Amino acid sequence: MWCLELLIPLLLIISDGNCQWNIWLPRDISAMTNSCVVIPCSFMYPSGIRPVRGIHGIWYYGQPYPQLFPPVVFKSLTDIVHESYKGRTKLLGDLNQRNCTLLIGNVGTEHSGRYYFRADIGGANKYSYPDFAELKVLDQPNIDIPEEIVSDESLELTCYAPDNCPDMTPEIQWMYTDYLPDPEFSSDSVEESNTAVISNTLTFTPRPMHNGQLLGCRVYYPNTTLVYERLISLDVKYSPRSVWVNVSSEVMEGSSVTLHCEVDSNPSPRISWRFGDQELLWDTASNISLFLDDVTPENEGIYTCVGDNGYGVMNTSMYLAVKYPPREPVVNDSMTVVEGTSLALHCNTMGSPAPTLTWLKDGELAGSITAGELSVLEILEITPQQTGQYRCLVENEHGRASASLNITVEYAPVFLEESKCTVVREGVQCVCVAVGNPEPTIEFYLPDLNITINETDGRFNFYTHTDGHMSTAMIKLREKGERADNSGPAVNVHCSMFNIYGRESVLLELQQEKKYMMAVIVGTIGGVAVIAFIIAAVRYVGQNNKKENGNPRQDVVLENPALYYSAVKKDKQNLRKKVGEDGDYQPVGSVGGLERQELNYAALEFIGGRPSERASGRGDDGSNYTEIKAK
Repeated sequence: MWCLELLIPLLLIISDGNCQWNIWLPRDISAMTNSCVVIPCSFMYPSGIRPVRGIHGIWYYGQPYPQLFPPVVFKSLTDIVHESYKGRTKLLGDLNQRNCTLLIGNVGTEHSGRYYFRADIGGANKYSYPDFAELKVLDQPNIDIPEEIVSDESLELTCYAPDNCPDMTPEIQWMYTDYLPDPEFSSDSVEESNTAVISNTLTFTPRPMHNGQLLGCRVYYPNTTLVYERLISLDVKYSPRSVWVNVSSEVMEGSSVTLHCEVDSNPSPRISWRFGDQELLWDTASNISLFLDDVTPENEGIYTCVGDNGYGVMNTSMYLAVKYPPREPVVNDSMTVVEGTSLALHCNTMGSPAPTLTWLKDGELAGSITAGELSVLEILEITPQQTGQYRCLVENEHGRASASLNITVEYAPVFLEESKCTVVREGVQCVCVAVGNPEPTIEFYLPDLNITINETDGRFNFYTHTDGHMSTAMIKLREKGERADNSGPAVNVHCSMFNIYGRESVLLELQQEKKYMMAVIVGTIGGVAVIAFIIAAVRYVGQNNKKENGNPRQDVVLENPALYYSAVKKDKQNLRKKVGEDGDYQPVGSVGGLERQELNYAALEFIGGRPSERASGRGDDGSNYTEIKAK
């Protein structure tokens, strides 16, 4: 076979008689170690040269010129060759037919290199051809691997083995293909420049799971022990197929947290942590960690890890929740409103988890309890009773806070039942009580006299007092000038109260105080009982003196006998105090606190009695008394 293949070019060369020194041989040729290789060769020389004693040839290794003493691979005149080629080389061609084909057996890697041929036609006709055949001795087969293996794209891998040894034909086998999806195999043989190469092509579609997997090609020569293998690791490029991050988590305000991200892709991706539109951190790696220190509520939100390796983009997000106690709520400013106005009190806060919001008025629950960040307390047609402090209390499991405001309701004067005229010892006392905001002004009007009495009128004993939104006014009407006739006190007093929101006028009723009348009765009875006791005591002492001493009658003097009187408390707030020498009273508070003490007494007349020295006088507290002496 090899001879026939060489004869065709040789015949063509011989037929060309005008050729000069020229040679044909493969530029590259390969062989497996410990196998053989045939280097096809044909040469030409000038047609005018006639060989004298035949044609001889020499094969050199590395250099074509003998002056450089290259190793002799083969020499047709002698068997003298380089040590590394002894018994290994043989000339397969006929030099006289211009065929210089060389066989090298049992080649090793040390035989790789350039081989040159030198023709000796005879005499001075010797020529070293500069062209060469470069031999590559392989210890493993070649696998043609594409520059890029991409996942989910069809892949072809071809394993090559030289077939340049006539007596030995190699076979190719793929290894570790069991895990491949639907692999296909195809064989081929290629001859080029009189060199032969056989191949076997493996076709399959790789997946990301095949990245890093081993594949092998085995070349062996049947009926020999020669086996050659080569293993490769698949470098399968694939877009990110998974992005792992922390599960969504909750952290307390002020703590620290680390967010991890791992991306499965080939090649390694550019990983970045993003918060909203802001890129916080990036790196080219398979994983990355973002550290957040002293976390605040502003750090709460969605964090996204993005992986991009040029073959695709993938991202995964997580939610970071920051827990914190409620912030101090924001409420309306304190306000003053008019009775009947409708209000909406707003309470805004922030907290995590969402706090509960509670409205309290003066410590008592007002409205409903809500959950969230906003609570609105609606007050429709507000009344004076709704004046007070309103506090919004917000709380969750991590703490509580509150904020307050004051609401003041302004309204027209309101007449209170405590307003009335009462008969007292000195005459008639009239009290008028009203509430309003602003505090009302009170005036008394006497229609019988057509007189209006207020605090600017100094002719009457007028007193007024203000306690918060309550106003109290009082006048005392005596017998002189204030009675219609002498038949008894005739009271016709009107009380007028007013502020910027309205005016009201009422007629004060005259009332006889039950407590006062009872005090008069009890006092009279008590006085009579005391005097009766004194008389009995005087008689008893007188009789004893006559019996025992026989002395003439002596006066019995009872100095400062006990005076019984009743104290009547008209009101509870002690609003009056004693002023002036005439015993008139001036109020210091509301009528509910007025207190009055009255002294009740009885008069006794003794026939034939006479006064004694120091028998009468005035007590330290201003009360009058009389000494009674019995003789």
